[in-house]
Amino acid sequence: MPLDPDLEGFLELAEMGRLSGKSQPMHALSVNQARQEFELSSQILDPSPPASLTITTLHIPTRDGAKIEARLYRSAHHVQPSQPSILYFHGGGYVVGSLDSHDSICRRLALSGRQAVLAPAYRLAPEHPFPTAVNDALDCANWLAREAHTLNLDPDNVSVAGDSAGATLATVLAISAVQAPEHLALKPKTQLLFYPVADTQRTRPSHLRYAEGYLLESETLQWFYRHYTPDVEQRGDWRTSPLLANNLGPLAPAYVSLAEYDPLYDEGLEYAQLLRDTGTDVTLLTQRGLTHDFLRMSGISADIGGIYAAVEGWLEVHTA
Repeated sequence: MPLDPDLEGFLELAEMGRLSGKSQPMHALSVNQARQEFELSSQILDPSPPASLTITTLHIPTRDGAKIEARLYRSAHHVQPSQPSILYFHGGGYVVGSLDSHDSICRRLALSGRQAVLAPAYRLAPEHPFPTAVNDALDCANWLAREAHTLNLDPDNVSVAGDSAGATLATVLAISAVQAPEHLALKPKTQLLFYPVADTQRTRPSHLRYAEGYLLESETLQWFYRHYTPDVEQRGDWRTSPLLANNLGPLAPAYVSLAEYDPLYDEGLEYAQLLRDTGTDVTLLTQRGLTHDFLRMSGISADIGGIYAAVEGWLEVHTA
């Protein structure tokens, strides 16, 4: 399917900015510059997210004594007792991204009131390379399992979710819940995986097909990986490359949503097939005409509202 016409226009403007020298690809920037540019992009991609929510700032302790900020999103109009929730990890290649950059996603996921959304600000590389993000994700999940009742959340009805690198953190929790339950008190009800990073070791045809010009660039992926896993052997760890996980059995039901025009597309398909082959209930969708990061694009494409509605409908069935 051709690119979404509104998204295509946005990408053409971005390319004009690059050709004129007004902008550069992320991998040509310093880490601080890249973070600033990524934050600014949120104001363009989704400038008017829903406002009618209650947002509470929390602080979650980690195993090394640090505390990381988190936000709990709830509909201002409908909060049932012992509410189901989504533990959501933002994308950004483990290097960029924040609670602010993905605020609109969390708002839209929580808007119906059927579930709350807890979004932690796990620590980023290169200041905090692998496995800090993984450990932070595990610590946040265990904290949620302990504190759910005090937050009026149901500890037995938590979906783990994320986009891009955040989706990879969600896969780590879903796998750990089955393979290492002694390290994870939370048992995910479902997993929501949006354009996940599934293999940091190998390149695939989609990395070449969509290497440039489709928002996320293949060279930027390698820039992320160099910061997060400076030791290349770490890229063979299943916690960075879940396609390499061994002895997988059935996991929590998975909703896997991929972008057609994305360097990560092929590995996302492979990971969905791996889950199916090991007995996991998988719903796989390809969002035609869209690129990586589509969840943040409600201000660009009219199709994004339908994507959120489909997620909501799936959750209603699978978390009932």
